[in-house]
Amino acid sequence: MQTKKTALYNQHTTLNAKMVPFAGFIMPVQYSGIIDEHLTVRKNVGIFDVSHMGEFEFRGIDAEKFLNRMTTNNVARLEPGDIQYSAMLYDDGGVVDDLLVYRFEDHYMTVVNASNLDKDYEWLKSHLQGDVQMEDISDQTTLLAIQGPKAVELVKRLTDMPLDEIKYYNFRLGQTAGIDTIISRTGYTGEEGFELYVSRDSSASLWEAIFDAGQEFGVKPIGLGARDSLRLEACYNLYGNDMDETTNPIEAGLGWIVKSKKRGGFIGKEPVLKAKQETTRKLIGFILIDKGIARHNTDIYIKGEKVGYVTSGGFSPIMNKAIGLGYVNKPYTDVGNIIEIDLRGRRIKAEIVQTPFYKRG
Repeated sequence: MQTKKTALYNQHTTLNAKMVPFAGFIMPVQYSGIIDEHLTVRKNVGIFDVSHMGEFEFRGIDAEKFLNRMTTNNVARLEPGDIQYSAMLYDDGGVVDDLLVYRFEDHYMTVVNASNLDKDYEWLKSHLQGDVQMEDISDQTTLLAIQGPKAVELVKRLTDMPLDEIKYYNFRLGQTAGIDTIISRTGYTGEEGFELYVSRDSSASLWEAIFDAGQEFGVKPIGLGARDSLRLEACYNLYGNDMDETTNPIEAGLGWIVKSKKRGGFIGKEPVLKAKQETTRKLIGFILIDKGIARHNTDIYIKGEKVGYVTSGGFSPIMNKAIGLGYVNKPYTDVGNIIEIDLRGRRIKAEIVQTPFYKRG
């Protein structure tokens, strides 16, 4: 498969970004360095090119009914301008993907993970019923995320839109730097921020406008490396690490997006209801006591017994400690329990802690 480039590829290489293959794209993993970029977002403001994410539009009389059956949250509760975090499940309750659902006046849009774009499209397309038209607009769309404590001040310089009216998990249609934009307020870093969806042709103009307006706020470009360390500190799940087709949303800590009483049900409902009663493991957070970095898929032990495995691990620049997430069997999931993580035959100690590791303010 041919590797794609976002519309801002030349801007990234001009800034001497380290480019790597990711989810079918060549993407910037870092510019000035992961720790510097991470702290920029925690203290000032950073801009992410996340145009590799997938966007699908749904129109038709039955679009709401269709999306409500395909996702675990209750799409019927959305009003125009609302955004909903949700998940799609296989028949056995395993996670197809986690996603966002946007409700417009006359249609819906879903935003899916880049690594799952083709799979998600085929899954949704294979279940289409009734009057529903589905269109993949991913290649036409640039998505920029502006994140950090100075994000609001920066975006205010670019738009006349009253940003205070855009509440958390809401969006509005407006203009930024004179460009038609979907302005949304969700985030994947644990900080204040906005997502700006524009046409591919407008990408370079918006990118330059953001940097021009953001100089006084210390804006910097941020790569995928810091995006991962930021989301880990805030304990946002990453598909392919913390959940996949072998996990269900209950054990992944996402029971709050499973609306089992909504009209019409959803694919995977019965296995998930069963999982609520019979869950045998839980996604926990831990801080390493010994030196080392816990890596994905390394085993977790307690008193010599294997009780789970690491899903995500890394270094927290804010805490100056190594942290991670992992699935641990019940009844070993209590906060304060000491676990051991196997790193190539060397077992290092860690403590199960309350999550998230970092919370804004």
